[in-house]
Amino acid sequence: MTQEKVELNVRTAVRDRYSKIAETFKVGTPADCCSDVATSCCGDSEADARDEVVHLAAIKKFYNEADADTLPEEVTGLSLGCGDPVTLAALTPGQTVLDLGSGGGIDCFLAGQRVGPEGHVIGVDMTPAMLEKARANKAKIGADNVEFRLGEIEHLPVPDASIDVIISNCVINLSTDKPQVFREMYRAMRSGGKLAVSDMVTEGTLPDGLKDSLNAWAGCVSGALDVEEYISGIKQAGFVDVQIVPVYLDRDQVDDAVRQLGGEIQLGGLSKEAVYKSVFSAKITAHKPA
Repeated sequence: MTQEKVELNVRTAVRDRYSKIAETFKVGTPADCCSDVATSCCGDSEADARDEVVHLAAIKKFYNEADADTLPEEVTGLSLGCGDPVTLAALTPGQTVLDLGSGGGIDCFLAGQRVGPEGHVIGVDMTPAMLEKARANKAKIGADNVEFRLGEIEHLPVPDASIDVIISNCVINLSTDKPQVFREMYRAMRSGGKLAVSDMVTEGTLPDGLKDSLNAWAGCVSGALDVEEYISGIKQAGFVDVQIVPVYLDRDQVDDAVRQLGGEIQLGGLSKEAVYKSVFSAKITAHKPA
């Protein structure tokens, strides 16, 4: 199979999963990137029973509770991230912000609050069903300074040097061409602009079997780069002042993310204990030279 075919298959699998999440989402039933509405990866009764508890704990862990409370459950219930890039970005009024993989819009709406009516927020997502949810949420909230565009993060639908701050929340790891994503971010950003990303990375390389699992790609695990390779890719795109702060995940979150692997693929001798230590969320910041 050619690399182009592999990339197409991965992109299709990711789009299909997040489409199903958006299409089946109901208020009162939090979405999950490893939920059984999308695949069977979290299909046992014990996991189903704790879905809401795990989801609410993640919201409280990653986001300022006061910020999250300003948004309706139609927004917070579709939060599928692994951090809070909005707070990391330290946004100021009047800035133009781009969110890569905006989903239901939680980070766009929080960013919109920070940049105010003089600012502007653009969310880009490749999943039409998610965009439909996000636009409905925009209308419900009345977020006039936020818009959503259909597009892939490898080919951002924005002009050169038009963005002050780029944020992303557990999305870049899903791309099969991360260097192209980094180059696109650099192209879109104005001189002196800031990058603020929450993403999954690894300490070391995961087994090929895990990387080859399309379900695992969409579940935000096997697409993760080694942290050193991630940093190197950002620097090679031209960014400077690259900084990373690890945020180690709760074991329940890791269990949910890798649950689908049971009997499906081999981990190449990697124990679950090793997975706990090798996969983590990272707060990543960088700047485009002024």
